[in-house]
Amino acid sequence: MLTWFAEANPIIQATLAGIFTWGCTAVGSAIVFLFNDVNRKLLDIMNGFAAGIMIAASFWSLLAPSIDYAKAGGYGNWSFVPAVVGFLFGGGFLRIIDAVVPNMDFASKEGVEGPKTSLSPTTLLFLAITIHNFPEGLSVGVAFGAGGMGLSSATLQSALILALGIGIQNLPEGSALSMPIRSGGSSKGHAFNLGQASALVEIVGATLGAWLVTQVTIILPYALSFAAGAMIFVCVEELIPESQTNGNNDLATLALLCGFALMMALDVGLG
Repeated sequence: MLTWFAEANPIIQATLAGIFTWGCTAVGSAIVFLFNDVNRKLLDIMNGFAAGIMIAASFWSLLAPSIDYAKAGGYGNWSFVPAVVGFLFGGGFLRIIDAVVPNMDFASKEGVEGPKTSLSPTTLLFLAITIHNFPEGLSVGVAFGAGGMGLSSATLQSALILALGIGIQNLPEGSALSMPIRSGGSSKGHAFNLGQASALVEIVGATLGAWLVTQVTIILPYALSFAAGAMIFVCVEELIPESQTNGNNDLATLALLCGFALMMALDVGLG
């Protein structure tokens, strides 16, 4: 099975990895069947840990390979350009989406961003997490696509580690959606379905990302850094503020450091 996966087309690998990360969200959402409430301190720790994983993955799994590919492609001293351009476009793209699609804003006092809407808080929360899940899937797909290009810093192992890191951070994300929906009066089944459905876009993003970089190789360094910028945006916009607003600041920050250190160790040691 492992041999088959290693020899499979990068698009197939990315799609399966996207299914894995969606599955992790589903597992996190399934907590709603076991508990009526989630421990706030534990959730803040898990959000901080997830942010650390994503920040580390953004550099070692995405930005570093972007720069290496640009160097190999003849950019010379300008090999930082694709990384800078893609990174800024990635964050900017999500900011635009946040501005045009009404969704929950974890950092603002109003709690909502985008156009004025009569949508329920549950729907806004679902939209916020769904929007921010897409770049996670995209980053996984781009990583697997890059792994098929033979780069020294973009290997199948590093793509697998990135998918694992995204999967780990999806566990608290699933419960962070399903539990509030349940608390709002919805049935456990409905809360679970919305929680897991928010990550279905990760499968689409993973497949699309791998297909793009394998079909149009010239965009690879830009695609890698685009995914990194989008992931950093998610961390700063969602995960970190959510972990820091409930009185568990120090624990969440320490968890972030641990998540960063773990992802760095995995990516450097095994990637």
